[in-house]
Amino acid sequence: MPQITVDYSAGLHDSFDRRGFALALHPLIAETVSTKAAGCKTRFRRAEDSVVGDAPEGDAVVDVNIGLLPGRTAELKLRLTEAVLELLTRYIQPADGLTVHASAEVRELDPSYSKR
Repeated sequence: MPQITVDYSAGLHDSFDRRGFALALHPLIAETVSTKAAGCKTRFRRAEDSVVGDAPEGDAVVDVNIGLLPGRTAELKLRLTEAVLELLTRYIQPADGLTVHASAEVRELDPSYSKR
């Protein structure tokens, strides 16, 4: 059931172990929110262009968005986002001088969510 989308800057394409991250992320989510890892679905979207504030060229962005069915507490969502950001650091090896700006969010899926 968890729907996960990871947007990342094109400059990280070769230094981001996306598959390894997803395979580690799924059991982390399952354990944290009491669901099954087999139900997790992650898609990665490469952003050709990204700009951070007034930073010089070379900064990169990674944003992890996790959609869950309603009912999780704010504390549980915060614990999950912090764990996701910690996990992310193990799967990105940026080139020298490249600053990575990482973020994560847990949101509730709309009641109209359905799957097959």
